[in-house]
Amino acid sequence: MATIEDVAKLAGLSRTTVSRVINKHPYVSSAKKDLVLQAMEELGYVPNSSARSLRNQKTGVIAVFIPRVMNPFFSQLIETLEIAASLSHYQLLVCQTQYSAEKELTYLQLLKVKQVDGVILASFENEWSKIEPFLEYGPIVLCNEFEKNARVPMVLLDQAYGGYIAAKHLLENGHTAIAYCCGSYRSNVSKAREAGFRKALAEYGVPFQEELAFRNAFQVEDGKRVFQQLAAKAKKPTAIFTGSDEVAAGLIAEAKRNHWVVPDDLAVIGFDNQIITELIEPRITTVHQPVQDMAKKAMDIMVSQLASKHSVKQEVHKFQLELVIRESTNKVLVNL
Repeated sequence: MATIEDVAKLAGLSRTTVSRVINKHPYVSSAKKDLVLQAMEELGYVPNSSARSLRNQKTGVIAVFIPRVMNPFFSQLIETLEIAASLSHYQLLVCQTQYSAEKELTYLQLLKVKQVDGVILASFENEWSKIEPFLEYGPIVLCNEFEKNARVPMVLLDQAYGGYIAAKHLLENGHTAIAYCCGSYRSNVSKAREAGFRKALAEYGVPFQEELAFRNAFQVEDGKRVFQQLAAKAKKPTAIFTGSDEVAAGLIAEAKRNHWVVPDDLAVIGFDNQIITELIEPRITTVHQPVQDMAKKAMDIMVSQLASKHSVKQEVHKFQLELVIRESTNKVLVNL
């Protein structure tokens, strides 16, 4: 976040001169005023006194940052957040970042210039140190995504347990050559799922095979790509855990197009329990996430903070996941 020193450096003037312009001192030339104002605009600098004044204003709007509107998980999240916001007489503004750190920072300016009252981050791409300064302008709640260093409320799902129960199901069905597939590897959500996945493998004495790990898979087309990559392996896996029902659906479709039988040739587990899991053949075994419960809790916390005008320090609310077994893994889970 820009400081008065940044403005002075960009304008080529002293900090004192910048301060005089901000405080409307009468003895500053028009040329210097223009340089300062131009630098402030370029940097998005808001003086502390103005920031405090802006924070006390109310817009009745809460923003939610999501990477992809078309992802069914985030679509369901948005719908629940909007209903909950409306019940508390707030409007919901959806900001799609498309996994762009730059777009994320641009959207955070909405909080800084008081076009929204608060922000719910369902994902984030920047280091927390770049996001934290925006707390000066309004509350931020993490929903789905999490960060151990963030001193803000976090509402999340037990992703490590989700990865664990998925891997354990495949292991208990006799699979040892298990491929792993995830979305953004930088995401703490993906890291937690992989940690749970690895934990289950370790308990069975099965090594994690990096050559069977596929990163940055988010959509149906990515699932098709992943199938082509694993099918080209000399040692092919007999099962795969994916981080998304979309990816699982694309993978199954491509497998069938190449005359593979699911689950006989390849067992597949999705993640989220979206409607697509019931529509594709075979129906997809997946990890169910209580998205609506998480979204309602996140909005309750945000509305409470806006009503009290006091930011809540770090508190963690965690919801449990469960495995939904269908035909894409075939056998019945036992002794989980």
